[in-house]
Amino acid sequence: MKRTTCIAIDDEPLALLVISQFCERFGGLDLTTFSEPRVGLEEIRRNKPDLVFLDIEMNSISGLDIAHALPDECCFIFTTAHAQYALNGFELDAVDFLHKPFAYERFEKAVEKALRRIESQREKSTDSIVVKQDYNNVTVSMSDILYIEAMENYTKIFKSSGGYILSRTNMKTIQELLPESNFLRIHRSYIVPIEKIEIFSKKRVKLIGQEISLPVGRFYANHIYDTLISRNSGHIFPNI
Repeated sequence: MKRTTCIAIDDEPLALLVISQFCERFGGLDLTTFSEPRVGLEEIRRNKPDLVFLDIEMNSISGLDIAHALPDECCFIFTTAHAQYALNGFELDAVDFLHKPFAYERFEKAVEKALRRIESQREKSTDSIVVKQDYNNVTVSMSDILYIEAMENYTKIFKSSGGYILSRTNMKTIQELLPESNFLRIHRSYIVPIEKIEIFSKKRVKLIGQEISLPVGRFYANHIYDTLISRNSGHIFPNI
């Protein structure tokens, strides 16, 4: 059975000790603790744990700020002595809100809830991605992606089924979520699914059933052209 990787961030050593003991009692949880929030955040970004236990009121940085900076697919549970932050936890899509001091039974329920969400994400990971929209995580089927466009501080994911999702997830992160074998970065502002390319050249790409064509960046042109030729995807149309 796959073990669950966890990180706990709290500037109170006693609080970290309690979480460590509870994780050991629960079983199947590999926990790393950090009393320095910024160091913990860097570790989360580097190793992407399954679950994060996060205090809110800390000396150097607020846990709310850390929650905003977490990878989109990261599940987290707030652990705090300040009940007034419960609404913030809901808005940030926290799995649960543990009000200190919490008993093991309450901790157990929160972790079980988190594990259900983690398992659901694992099941979806082969055919969908999870992105941030407003304060919520949204699941997007990869087969429904028509193309992706980078905006100034947002990303638009246009859907084959119509409309688009305006996400706060940046283009680089989305590209990392998508399988390279199925999606192409054709421009610093555009990613397209290979199977939806109808006509292409080194300057533009036209998608199946779409009137508009998308520009190909000079930096990407040769790679795109060679990839599509080797895959026998779409039709070459040098004039577009």
